[in-house]
Amino acid sequence: MTRVNSYDDIEAAFEELARADETGEPDRNMVREKIIERCLPLAEHIARRFAGRGESFDDLVQVARLGLVRAVDRFEVSRGSPFLSFAVPTIMGEVRRHFRDYTWAVRVPRRTKEIQVQLSSTIELLAQRLGRMPRAREIAEELDIDLLEVTQALIASNAYQASSLDTTLTGDDSDNTPLPKAETLGGIETDYELIEQRLAVRPLLAELPDRERRLLTMRFFECKTQTQIAEDLGVSQMHVSRMLTRTLTRLREDALRD
Repeated sequence: MTRVNSYDDIEAAFEELARADETGEPDRNMVREKIIERCLPLAEHIARRFAGRGESFDDLVQVARLGLVRAVDRFEVSRGSPFLSFAVPTIMGEVRRHFRDYTWAVRVPRRTKEIQVQLSSTIELLAQRLGRMPRAREIAEELDIDLLEVTQALIASNAYQASSLDTTLTGDDSDNTPLPKAETLGGIETDYELIEQRLAVRPLLAELPDRERRLLTMRFFECKTQTQIAEDLGVSQMHVSRMLTRTLTRLREDALRD
């Protein structure tokens, strides 16, 4: 959790960088380098999400870092969007482009490949514009193509070069013991799943009525019991329970709709 929250105030550094650009301050490069250095763990964690697909982890880290540098140089803090919502799809797009330079593991229709090539830049553009990861329907509207074609292209993004599960890789233990690839697969990086969930739910929370938003804040951030919430709101505990169920159900349905 600490690593996710450590980027919460990164936009302040970008504001400093923007001021340096306007005034031509000589320490502009120093500010930029500090931002990049601070965000290097972000690139490494995204690289880990693509590990085990036939490319060495070190190469993936280098590609992800290149994506990070491009995200830092392209991000416009004046738009008001959080940096993470722009950087994550930008870095992931850079890694996907790296894989795209290799052969596909399965046969993919030419039309799907053509759409897949456009996905990374379109997702990057929409993420900057919307301040969150775009939905498939929004990507389809931006590209002016059918939603089904976008969905197929997103699925096809996983059809890259295949490699044997018997391939020997260096282990993660202190002795760097060689391990078959099959024994290294299955690790889950939960931190960035949380980021994606957070970016997906944030706009939905903002659309809630003040009463329901306050209800969720008391329950999940202030860790109050339903009885305590009922006392604060002047209603029964049963009413609080129904409100929570109704609000959470609506959020879940809206988040999963696309």
